[in-house]
Amino acid sequence: MRNPALRGDAGFPTASEENFLVLLKDNQNPKIYNVTDLTREMQDLLEDRFDFVWVEGEISNFSSPASGHYYMVLKDKKTQIRAVMFRLQARYLKFLPENGMKVIVQGKIGIYAPRGEYQIILDYLEPMGVGALALAFEQLKKKLAAQGIFDQDIKKPLPFLPQRVAVITSPTGAAIQDFLKVIRRRFANMEIVIVPVRVQGEEATQDMVDALELVNRELKTDVIVLTRGGGSLEDLWAFNREELAIAIRRSRIPVVSAVGHEIDLTISDLAADLRAPTPSAAAELLVVEKESLITRLEGIEKRLVSLIRLIIKDQKQELAHLSKGLKGPGKRLADTWMRLDEIHYRLDRMMERTLRDAQKRLNTEVRTLILHSPANIMTSLRQRLDFQKTSLGRAMKRSLADRNMSLSLLNKRIGDLSPLSILKRGYSITRRLPEKTVVRNTAGVEKGERVQVLLGEGQLECRVEEVNSDKEI
Repeated sequence: MRNPALRGDAGFPTASEENFLVLLKDNQNPKIYNVTDLTREMQDLLEDRFDFVWVEGEISNFSSPASGHYYMVLKDKKTQIRAVMFRLQARYLKFLPENGMKVIVQGKIGIYAPRGEYQIILDYLEPMGVGALALAFEQLKKKLAAQGIFDQDIKKPLPFLPQRVAVITSPTGAAIQDFLKVIRRRFANMEIVIVPVRVQGEEATQDMVDALELVNRELKTDVIVLTRGGGSLEDLWAFNREELAIAIRRSRIPVVSAVGHEIDLTISDLAADLRAPTPSAAAELLVVEKESLITRLEGIEKRLVSLIRLIIKDQKQELAHLSKGLKGPGKRLADTWMRLDEIHYRLDRMMERTLRDAQKRLNTEVRTLILHSPANIMTSLRQRLDFQKTSLGRAMKRSLADRNMSLSLLNKRIGDLSPLSILKRGYSITRRLPEKTVVRNTAGVEKGERVQVLLGEGQLECRVEEVNSDKEI
């Protein structure tokens, strides 16, 4: 019977009642899904409804296995959703995602059927509040600094005046023109070798790495200049790659980095042995001005000439002074010869005395050596050993004789104190049978009781005929 509450005022079914009836009718033959079919339909529904979505969130549980895919969870204060970026898309990222990084992502909603979990399949990812290239720059800068790539103590000094310079740059760029203009003005006869490379684009970094290896391997240069003109961070990105920084540090030849304008800073600037703010500044830092060198050399030459003239003048004055005091050499030579003869005589006497003293010390040492000769010491030791051996033998014999005598006395005393010796002198031991307890007095012994009498040789079993308690025998 229908519930009256489901009817209208006129007794007809209400809309709720009609829906209820339809639901009952449909449930009589329900469609039963298996898990795979239900998951597939949900997947089709989500992918049709959410083709591409933009999502803002914070990264957590980030992982990057050997496959190269990026797995993470995007979350806000209340909810979280899984996300994955496959290797083909991840390789275009300039930075590495990190836990706690707030990002904006674009992707498609999908369902991972084996676990029945929905997730975002990412095509694009960028950090919030800072550009992706700026973040990648800071991450690489921090990584290379930790490896010691930027340490000042490993950087090589530049030669004072290099004779041959290799410039790695684009041959059509403005940087090489600025560099050559300064070089021609300051030192026109310096040899410049231009190594052409691409300085922008995906393949530019590898070009510069190969050029560095080529210069180190085949060109005999004193300095390498790595340069290009200014540009945006994207334009200069080829100079912000890890492989270029490592190639710069691996170079045996000092490297000067002059990339962009003065406000631009790249990884190659930090890794190079010297950083120049511009290509023109690199040329100015590399060589001094030729006219300045000539002026300095002329000044040094004048100072040297003046100093030499002053020294010659002083020497002439000293020579004149010495010439006045110089007399005929004959007398001084005679005195010198006499002095030499006296010294020769004194040396002869000193040598004789020294030889005699040395001979005496030698004879003393020889006697001492003979006295302490190993043969004499061995003979003395053998005599001492024979004497001690004889003394030890006598002492051992005497000790053995004394110990044998003591042993005999002890054996005699033990024999005298033995109970058997006492019994052999006519004494006996009486024991009550069957307990075999020793009878020490007549107390407790009764007439007719069996006793055992131990003699010096043998034993007797007796029966008590009379018990006499009188102490006097």
